[in-house]
Amino acid sequence: MFTGIIEELGTVESLTPGTDPTRLQIRSPHVLEGISLGDSIAVSGCCLTVTSVEGELWTADVISTTLAATSLGDLTTGDTVNLERCVRADGRLDGHIVQGHVDGVGEVVGREEEAGTTLLRLALPEGLARYVVAKGSLAVDGVSLTVAEIAGDEVTIGLIPETLARTTLGRRHVGDRVNLEVDVLAKYVEKLTASLLPGAEDAR
Repeated sequence: MFTGIIEELGTVESLTPGTDPTRLQIRSPHVLEGISLGDSIAVSGCCLTVTSVEGELWTADVISTTLAATSLGDLTTGDTVNLERCVRADGRLDGHIVQGHVDGVGEVVGREEEAGTTLLRLALPEGLARYVVAKGSLAVDGVSLTVAEIAGDEVTIGLIPETLARTTLGRRHVGDRVNLEVDVLAKYVEKLTASLLPGAEDAR
């Protein structure tokens, strides 16, 4: 489990496509502290398993299913990724509960500057809008964010300068794809109430 509070920006050192699994090697000195083989690290919102560590470099294997369901397949050498180690039971839950299981890939369709805040407008993939509410939580490339506004299948989020500087969202522009994970609590509520609300099962 993660919190959506990014600990470090890592750099893609190498990516070996054409094989299954694809080997993804990342340079990131900070998040390797206390990490052992088999531990989990969220890479731009995707929970990956550490398969090797050498100095500041570590490797994860990414299967074809993950590449197809996320934006990791878009990565190239030199790209920057958001990194977070799994949360400790004695740590603070500063963001919200994030599983590192990407629900879909969205697209940046607007970016505006307004009174010191960057407003990022995202198009949601089909079926995700019902899990998102204004002032609710949404993980974007692994970053825990609060939804400022939702209109149909588009959401707007506000990014403060600190978030822009500490995550890859400061580099996102119109047309870029981003990994999205909705609040898991919303999915549990839907499942639990499906048998109680007429038509709820059909809406899934």
